[in-house]
Amino acid sequence: MEAIQIARRMAQLGNTEKACEAYRLAIHENGGADPAQDMEAAVYILQAGGNYKVSYTCFVDLYRRGFCREDCLGIMTEAFYAPNQRLLKNRYERNRKLLDKYPYLFRKDLPKFEDLPIRFYPFNDNAYTPFDTRTGEFGALVEFKKPVVSRNFFKDLERPIFAGNVFSQYELEYLRDNVRASEDVGRENHVYLHYPDWGTFCSYLQCWNMRPLLEGKKLVFLIGDEAELYPIDFQERFGIDYSQYPVKPLGIREFHRLIWHTQLASHNGGDFFNEIFDFHPNLISTPSIMFDSVEETIEMGRTALSKCKSARKAAELLPNWNKRIIEELYLLRDRTDKDILVAMFLDDEDYRKGLDPASRIVPALFFQPHFSNMVYELNEGTDGRVTLFAEQYEKVRTSPVFRNFKYIKSFTPMRRLTTSHGATVKFMYDSTFPKEEGGESSLVPDAVIQRVLNRSFMIDWQDRLYADSVLVRFEDGKLNPKATFTALAAFLDLPYTESMTYCSLAGERDPESLAGNDLGFSPAAIYRTYDDYANDAERYFLEYFMRDVYEYYGYDFKYYDGAVVDEARVEELVGQFTTMDHYIRDSWYRNLQANMEIVTDGAPPTPEMREQIIQGILEQYSDQLRENRLRIANFLLNAPYFINKRGQPLRMMPKLELDPALLEQPLYH
Repeated sequence: MEAIQIARRMAQLGNTEKACEAYRLAIHENGGADPAQDMEAAVYILQAGGNYKVSYTCFVDLYRRGFCREDCLGIMTEAFYAPNQRLLKNRYERNRKLLDKYPYLFRKDLPKFEDLPIRFYPFNDNAYTPFDTRTGEFGALVEFKKPVVSRNFFKDLERPIFAGNVFSQYELEYLRDNVRASEDVGRENHVYLHYPDWGTFCSYLQCWNMRPLLEGKKLVFLIGDEAELYPIDFQERFGIDYSQYPVKPLGIREFHRLIWHTQLASHNGGDFFNEIFDFHPNLISTPSIMFDSVEETIEMGRTALSKCKSARKAAELLPNWNKRIIEELYLLRDRTDKDILVAMFLDDEDYRKGLDPASRIVPALFFQPHFSNMVYELNEGTDGRVTLFAEQYEKVRTSPVFRNFKYIKSFTPMRRLTTSHGATVKFMYDSTFPKEEGGESSLVPDAVIQRVLNRSFMIDWQDRLYADSVLVRFEDGKLNPKATFTALAAFLDLPYTESMTYCSLAGERDPESLAGNDLGFSPAAIYRTYDDYANDAERYFLEYFMRDVYEYYGYDFKYYDGAVVDEARVEELVGQFTTMDHYIRDSWYRNLQANMEIVTDGAPPTPEMREQIIQGILEQYSDQLRENRLRIANFLLNAPYFINKRGQPLRMMPKLELDPALLEQPLYH
């Protein structure tokens, strides 16, 4: 029985809940083929109190397709617009009163609410679909507070910022918060917002909250031909000479913008990206910092400041900090961990001296909180649904530092998975040898399984940390640096500067950030295969279980041959993980030899007995490894459905797209 038949039967029986669900499925199954059926479903769901968003979307779609336009518009108006008309009118009137007194909106003939040419139909509290009465058409849904900066506002900082048709409340507040006041930089530095059509601009006053936008009088609104006024000579027109003001040092609370350089996994080229963004005039950038040490430093600063009774005492108690910064930090009311982090960054002169002190914009904090490894678990639910969990990511997600930044851009470097895996195994194994006598040794984990479980490129699109994110390939950065970093700067809303054309660390060119790292734009790391640290069976296994990653991000297979993989083939592959097993076994063996205390019958065992006991432990652990590998692989063979905690499907992080005209070499595959 089709969903539409089930829906009608459930409706006849009075089971509205099941009828609404069946009608929703019927709309999906129909795919627009029968508009009358969609109309029936949308009307029933709306009248029965089902998910109104399904009906809303369906009515707008039907209207756009020309089906029963008068009826669709009438239902939309009665159900969605009319109940919210008073709220929209009140907001418009408040904004109109504010703009009547605002000096930098030069037109004052704001129309009456009833004469506005655009009506806004609420989808939820922050999203509306505009209906233009002049054309009789619905526009695209506008999410006014969607936490995304959609364009490169700060591409050119030679002149004041000029932007046209900015309708997002989030982006308008972003411009107000991140462009410095003219008085603070000693020159004209207003944000010029251009709207070609007066009626459209006025209509959006139904949805904006103008009060916070007008604070500080940073915004200049230009309508139609007034674009020719840009940039305004404020001394001539308003008698304000900004050149009389000295450049003001950056304040801790001016920082609202964080660029989170995320750690996808180990050895994905993070150091290389840090070196590109080092010394950018609009960033305070540091190398990767262990997140635990950041938290410890913040805690130390918080504790020390709480014990001080004056700013002077705070400066004395923390003598290694910049005196001006620590005194400002002490005097802040309701001091947060974010304030302390900003102060830490401002205090580091090595990474502050590349800043342009008179820049038009407040620099962003460029932050890569680092972990020794990213370890993900699969939490299995019903019907093959799976959620991902990583303790390391949870630390970031719940950190008050991240929660208190209003604007967050995230980017994630990715390197070919088999190459990154080999480099990781090498690093893990090298780390098992203490660098100094008496130092602690570590154990090599099952890096193959850790890698196939790490699907952090699949993001929760409802998570604010990933709402404005992009994935960039390490290989692109090395082989096509101009195209890659022009695009990445645009995404991060930065100017592409000369500092991004070379690698540096605290301004020093082409550093060896980690012993053995390739310098600058050397492509050697791209073609290094790490054959001593990964064999073909292990790499075949990785490529097979990461097929979707390879396809989505543009990597060709080098080891997986496209054959069908079943449980028997998995068992065969796992039996050939000899390279991984060698490094695991060797690290465990040395650790057991050095640290295991064995006593038999009250006396130490003979060397032969000790060796036999250790080999028995290793065999037992090898069996556990094999069993775990088969369990996880067989589970993944069933193509689990990855969801967030609210049951919504995860999405691939968008890939940074490069301008073909800027490519210096063919794209890496």
